[in-house]
Amino acid sequence: MSYPATRMLAMLELLQAHHELGGRDLAQRLGVDERTVRRYAARLAELGIPVTAERGRYGGYHLMPGYKLPPLMLTDDEATAVVLGLLAGRRLGLAAEATEAALAKIRRVLPITLREQVGALEETLGFTLAERAATTPASRAVLTLAAAIRDRRRVTLRYRSWKGDQTERELDGHGLVFHSGRWYVTGHDHRSGETRTFRLDRISTVVPGTASYEIPEESDPVRQVTASLAQVPYAHVVEVVLHVPLAEAARRVPPSVATLTEAPDGVLLRMRAESLDGMAAMLAGLGFRFTIVSPRELRTAVQRLAERLLTFGADGDRQPTCH
Repeated sequence: MSYPATRMLAMLELLQAHHELGGRDLAQRLGVDERTVRRYAARLAELGIPVTAERGRYGGYHLMPGYKLPPLMLTDDEATAVVLGLLAGRRLGLAAEATEAALAKIRRVLPITLREQVGALEETLGFTLAERAATTPASRAVLTLAAAIRDRRRVTLRYRSWKGDQTERELDGHGLVFHSGRWYVTGHDHRSGETRTFRLDRISTVVPGTASYEIPEESDPVRQVTASLAQVPYAHVVEVVLHVPLAEAARRVPPSVATLTEAPDGVLLRMRAESLDGMAAMLAGLGFRFTIVSPRELRTAVQRLAERLLTFGADGDRQPTCH
């Protein structure tokens, strides 16, 4: 660090990485005296970078809260971590447009060597998780709800249901959940008097109020979201008894797909399905013995599937014919 500009950039990076550093500590890290540190701080302030000095025994230097450093101040490891996080977020369907914009900005300011290395990583990185298309809610709604839940402040929502009906609701939020490419908020809905789940992309406005509340100790937003998704109003309500222990069934059937409760002969699986043929295929894929409770039409769908599988097996036994 033989040049003042290099040492000033190093000082800025240190202040970015630490909440506050004393003058003596900064001087030792930079290899200069404390007077030079004061001069660097004054020069950075002249450049519009708000470095604040606190005098006294426990004083030190820090950046003013809210100051946003440019991406070029990231170290190689930090820049790589940010890019990896953005790539994973893009795969999950998390804020797709903002993710692409952030990736483009970071690529533009990375040093050439690191940019090429990150590009190689992006080209060669594979995911076992299937890519998801997502409907991204307004960032303002996400941030407003998060702040209201943290501060335990009731909010008023303007919400559009899956049928298209517009309603206004007062909500005591319990938590935000990101699941399968969508954002959800759970909490006590004063309109229904129940704990409800709402999709954030269907919320048009969020207005924080002044009323406060407490979140129940037993509240579990993730469990609430997955359980409510299992009750989506599809065409058929299905009840099937799986003849296996509850723990074994739970390993194969996620809570977002169905609710599982212990029954005398095993586990009662209850879910909604749009297609009974698809439901039959799912039951067959579980590999468990089962008894259909309802609807009766599901038995016919299972029989059709069994007949098709037997036909496929018979076709496979035939010898190929040459012409």
